Amino acid sequence: MMNWSEAAKVYLDRRVLAMLFLGFSSGLPFGVLAEPMTAWLAGSGVDKTTIGLFALVSLPYALKFLWAPIMDRVPLPLVTRVFGRRRGWVLVTQIVLIAAIIKLGLTDPTQALWWTAAFALAVSFASASQDIVIDAYRVEILAEDQLAAGAALAINGWRLSSWGGAAVALIFADLVSWPVVFFGLAMTVFIGIIAILLNPEPATPISDEAQALEAQAEDFLERNGHLPEKIARAGAWLYGSVFCPFIEFLTRPNWLLIILFILLYKFGDAVLTVMKIPFFLELGFSNTEIGTIAKLVGFPPIIIGGLFGGLLLAKIGLMRGLLISGVLMAASNLVFIVQAWVGYSPEMLAVTIAIENFTTSMGTVAFVAYLSSLCNIAYTATQYALLTSFMAFSRTVMTAGSGWVADQVSWPVFFSLTTLAALPGLLLLIYLMKRLSLPAQPQ
Repeated sequence: MMNWSEAAKVYLDRRVLAMLFLGFSSGLPFGVLAEPMTAWLAGSGVDKTTIGLFALVSLPYALKFLWAPIMDRVPLPLVTRVFGRRRGWVLVTQIVLIAAIIKLGLTDPTQALWWTAAFALAVSFASASQDIVIDAYRVEILAEDQLAAGAALAINGWRLSSWGGAAVALIFADLVSWPVVFFGLAMTVFIGIIAILLNPEPATPISDEAQALEAQAEDFLERNGHLPEKIARAGAWLYGSVFCPFIEFLTRPNWLLIILFILLYKFGDAVLTVMKIPFFLELGFSNTEIGTIAKLVGFPPIIIGGLFGGLLLAKIGLMRGLLISGVLMAASNLVFIVQAWVGYSPEMLAVTIAIENFTTSMGTVAFVAYLSSLCNIAYTATQYALLTSFMAFSRTVMTAGSGWVADQVSWPVFFSLTTLAALPGLLLLIYLMKRLSLPAQPQ
């Protein structure tokens, strides 16, 4: 087992460092579509109901697996030849993103709200598309023992730009016009452009399983020789690009257990996240107090927790690191019980937020690294988009009943239940560690 100093060297690799800047590029659109756009719409006199409906512009993030196969397999004329498959798609999505943010800022919500909504949706679509390719690029360019460190820097870069971008935008909105603010945000996407240009195109080996599946597509083409050539080739491409990524995953041993684990690993944390703000407000904290403590005290533990999580996984391995992070994440829910007993106490709130942010960040890094390890290199973009959709399902649909539970029991009991909700995922992880080897990244 390597020592801590050797493990820390993983962060000095140029390709790992690049993930910080690519993560920054991925997180920036959230800094555009969240607080800044809401403040802009409210300041323009748009009613609250309409502002609430603008949340629907984020729908492409939940549906990105639908067009991920195209970005996985379709080359771009000239661009792919010059920059490569992954880098070419990243650059195109970044350029579209810059244009969409600038155009969004040039619309007038008071005169043509539909155009504002249309360009906000364009920003969301370009951002989700960028995420598809950057996630695939990260998995393919890094060695297996670098995945956790790469995930840590990507997540921290994402948070720096999404939080920092929103804060800077709100500050400058009082000094300059909104079009200037959005133009400035768009220009920061060049950080990601420079990062992708300075790094190489990853190799694209095809595994034996992928070759066998795609041979079936060729067989399809031969068996249907009576069809018009264009239709037969389109059918073969559709099978190889769209169905093969899903078939390859579903033919793995214990694939159902893996999906179940993805749904359950962060379930306890997700249930707590939905109800923690109502809990703080019920204790008597104001929105200002919660926001101030969350940003001033809560942000450093998020960054440090992510970096420590990547370091831990580099030292002890992915599966054991995943287990330790999961245990700490579940145990941190118990701090909220102490907060409930103490009641209104800004000092205790700072401790609660710091501990929860640190452990959640560790768990997120470990989980992202695990999802990355599951992807077949031949279908990275499509499979990663699919796996993160399962993660999103757990975070949204499966937590819908958390408010009802909180209404039925006291807060200490509720937070005890959130800790128990984490146990099935941890027990399943222990089973996977004992019975299965880590799904190796196919070569």
